[in-house]
Amino acid sequence: MSLTRNSNSTPHNSSSQNSGQIRRLFHEEDEIIENNYQEDGKTFEELFESTVETQSVGEGKLVEGKIVSISADYVLVDVGHKSEGEVSVEQFKNAAGELEVKVGDMIEVFVERTENERGHLVVSKEKADRMRAWDEISEACSSNAILEGVATSVIKGGLIVDIGVKAFLPSSHVDVRPVKNLEQFVGKPLKIRVIKFNPKKGNVVVSRKAVIETEKERLKGETLKVLKVGAVVRGVVKNITDYGAFIDMGGMDGLLHVTDMSWGRVRHPSDLLEVGQEINVRVLKFDSEKERISLGLKQTQPDPWMTIQERFIPGQRIKGKVVSVVDYGAFVEVESGIEGLIHVSEMSWTQKVKDPRKLISVGEETEAVILDIDLENRRMSLGLKQINPNPWDSLEHKYPSGTRINGVIKNITDFGLFVEIEEGIDGLVHISDLSWEGKVTTPAEQYKKGDSLEAVVLNVDRENERVSLSVKLLAGDPWQDYVLSHPTGSIVDGTVTKLANFGAFVELAKNIEGMIHVSELSEERIVHPESVVKVGDAIKAEIITINNKERKISLSVKSMSRREEREAMASYQKSSDSKSSFSDTINPEMAAKLGALLKNQGEKK
Repeated sequence: MSLTRNSNSTPHNSSSQNSGQIRRLFHEEDEIIENNYQEDGKTFEELFESTVETQSVGEGKLVEGKIVSISADYVLVDVGHKSEGEVSVEQFKNAAGELEVKVGDMIEVFVERTENERGHLVVSKEKADRMRAWDEISEACSSNAILEGVATSVIKGGLIVDIGVKAFLPSSHVDVRPVKNLEQFVGKPLKIRVIKFNPKKGNVVVSRKAVIETEKERLKGETLKVLKVGAVVRGVVKNITDYGAFIDMGGMDGLLHVTDMSWGRVRHPSDLLEVGQEINVRVLKFDSEKERISLGLKQTQPDPWMTIQERFIPGQRIKGKVVSVVDYGAFVEVESGIEGLIHVSEMSWTQKVKDPRKLISVGEETEAVILDIDLENRRMSLGLKQINPNPWDSLEHKYPSGTRINGVIKNITDFGLFVEIEEGIDGLVHISDLSWEGKVTTPAEQYKKGDSLEAVVLNVDRENERVSLSVKLLAGDPWQDYVLSHPTGSIVDGTVTKLANFGAFVELAKNIEGMIHVSELSEERIVHPESVVKVGDAIKAEIITINNKERKISLSVKSMSRREEREAMASYQKSSDSKSSFSDTINPEMAAKLGALLKNQGEKK
């Protein structure tokens, strides 16, 4: 057998392949021909050794070889030379420290030295990979091809990407939009394009943005073919803001506003969506010139308000979840897309709710009654207090007028006391109902908040939810006592206490007052009461009207005088009829009055 060496052979020429084949042939048939086969006076082994020595395995070249053994420190590679190539085993381990090759694998190595102290070729797998990578990078740069690499670390201004060699990915070329956190890309495979290549300096600059833009333009063209108002398209949540989310539909982004995410309330878009999530959306608006797209998520589902009357009616009890609490009430999700408002005024029968958060909280399950459904304005009114009976409905029967109660003073004001009749229901003792002795000017001087107080129920106003109480009635009612003993028509004595243009006020008894109108002071017409009476004068008058509701008594001197005249005349006539002498039948006082009466009548004639 005659072997020749091609002096112009490369790491991929036939000489490398021939040497490998010869080595394999030697190992496979050495038992048969090792000592018998000779050519030109040489054994096969001698012939092989002399041939290998002539192979092109000089320093600085790439050669292909076969792994023949693996030790703890080195990997030996048969490259067709008289001695195997030696490579550090670390060059064959991955990031996890695992060996990625085995005996028999064909690999490419770079010859660094022809022989070391152990008589082996010094070769490098890493340098071979690097040289191959440079070839691929050069070709990719020329053809504008897309490469794949792995981001290994973050440096000032960008990322280091391993594409066989270390390449620099500027932060401005990481994405089409600025990226704040570059750490998120470390350890991840990236598709990039070589935008700058200098093999002499070993500089490679790559761009991920260029790949994204190219792909975006391709997808954009496909998206525009199917994009129209009303169409339902598939998209990916790209970014979330306070007012909505941007959806990538393939080369084009559309805005999904928070109001178009759900038929119900959405506190924040992140409660419903997350970045990277795939969703179906409906195209609501499309401005082809500005490339602005408005999208809707809730529009891909039926509107629950359109059929609400089939499921809910006023008066119906429902259960729901509190989704929001505001100063004026709480919103309850009755079903998906349907919310009702419990106004603060509908939260309690007995309490004036100022802060609904003290009664109800977000996330709480609650029961309520539907009060009203406004389909036009898409509103539902709910009531919380209607779950329980209204205590005011039975309060009037429970506390009729005159009922004595014992309660606690809850509040003191300038106009009276608020006394708790039962939990949540207070009655008012007006300042005028505190004492018969006179008006109490400062209730706080006589009473304290938290004190127990007995009172009498005056009235229960169901419509206005008010209870009137009295303390002074506990000692009896002098007014009632007086009017019972002095009905209308009674002649009473009193003292003038006050004069006004319209008449005179007369004290009839302690805390009992009557009023004589100016027209009732005399038979004669008078302009002012002072012309007839003065403050402090004792006076006799007739009770002509009694107003129990307003506790007012009207008096008349004129009526009393006329009454006395009638009585005198009646007495006289009675005396005449019995033929009695005038002096025997009438007393001097009566006679004087009668004489005056007759005189007046004569003058009138």
